[in-house]
Amino acid sequence: MTPTTMLFLAVSMSADAFAASISKGAELKKPRFRHAIGIGLVFGIIETLTPLLGWIAGKASQQYVEAWDHWIAFTLLALIGLHMMHAGITKEDKIEHRKQTLWLLVLTATATSIDAMAVGASLAFIDANIIATSLAIGLATTVMASIGTFLGNKLGHFVGHWAELIGGIVLIGIGLAVLAEHTAFFNS
Repeated sequence: MTPTTMLFLAVSMSADAFAASISKGAELKKPRFRHAIGIGLVFGIIETLTPLLGWIAGKASQQYVEAWDHWIAFTLLALIGLHMMHAGITKEDKIEHRKQTLWLLVLTATATSIDAMAVGASLAFIDANIIATSLAIGLATTVMASIGTFLGNKLGHFVGHWAELIGGIVLIGIGLAVLAEHTAFFNS
């Protein structure tokens, strides 16, 4: 795998985390640099580990990972998105009062990194340096998610209490895009 290919792969793998971090940033009243980096690191660490896990799973059983990765990603993203939409509809001022919980952040990061696991599984069958590739994906994700957190906060001020509702819709959209990309159901 060339360095250019690795760069494109890393940036494309970080796109879901970028979109999800925008909704995370919208939930924060005034994120500091350390908040944005912290959110970026959670996304980045998980996005670093999932290709490695996928590579290990690919060595053991590539068909299993490829057969279900899109359904797992869709289900997690849809559940998180529905939860966020519910919170956005039922609470007027939740952006002022809602605390960012680590478990929800980890769950969101895990959901957006399922596709990286499938990439790791496919890299098990080609001549790719999985350590370098995983680190590149993790670094790109950390940077993109940190930037997304700041952007989400700025966008959140414009959309007010609707930010979480919009973030939930975005996550469900990402889940549907993953599903559409991997199934004939949406391609027919």
